[in-house]
Amino acid sequence: MDEVIKLSRSTVERYLECPRCCILDKKYKIKPPSLPFTLNIAVDNLCKNEFDYYRNIQEPHPLFIEHNIDAVPFKHEDIDIWRSNFKGIRYKCLKHNYDFGGAVDDVWQKKNGELIIVDVKATSRNNFDWHETFNKYDYAKAYKRQLEMYQWLFRKNGFKVADEAYLLYFNGKKNEKFFNNQLKFDVHFIKLECSSSWVEDKVIQTVNLLRSNDFPLPSLKCEYCNYLKKRWQLSKIK
Repeated sequence: MDEVIKLSRSTVERYLECPRCCILDKKYKIKPPSLPFTLNIAVDNLCKNEFDYYRNIQEPHPLFIEHNIDAVPFKHEDIDIWRSNFKGIRYKCLKHNYDFGGAVDDVWQKKNGELIIVDVKATSRNNFDWHETFNKYDYAKAYKRQLEMYQWLFRKNGFKVADEAYLLYFNGKKNEKFFNNQLKFDVHFIKLECSSSWVEDKVIQTVNLLRSNDFPLPSLKCEYCNYLKKRWQLSKIK
């Protein structure tokens, strides 16, 4: 039997963006350059602390009431595991022999028992417009796919999951008169109607590629592939 392939949400996303980069990352440990999202991590932790307070008393966060979200933070013994970057919620498929998982930012529960999957983001723009961002940038579409993969994972673990999901976007204010060691944010609740029907096929495709000896061609749309190509060309110039 083939060995179990352990993969994350980011592995599947990389496959969707560029199969070659997926192979370079997962099989050869050659990763695209990236920057640490330290501000995003800090905001995530602060949100976690607030949501945990209302989770313990099983009351809606005041922002839920403000935005007409009829839910409370989901109280479950595994919530800290699901939110851990090195654990997350996982699904093991015996038929295709893979172990797939991802770490959520938070989970809320509606009165009908359905779970709402939530992801927290932080940015700082003068004019934040989600619809413009979604239509213009691929990374915003990847945020929606991320939520859909998490929805699929919870469904595979036997939970009732709502089709709706939320991006909780914190936009840092840059034009305050005084700093006073405080960074203030505008909060944007972005409701997304999601479908996880595509997820399983793409997970299996990713697994099959990683298990094969295929080495896909560079993608013309991939910034990292184009960067490596240009760097190689420049290295040949004498």
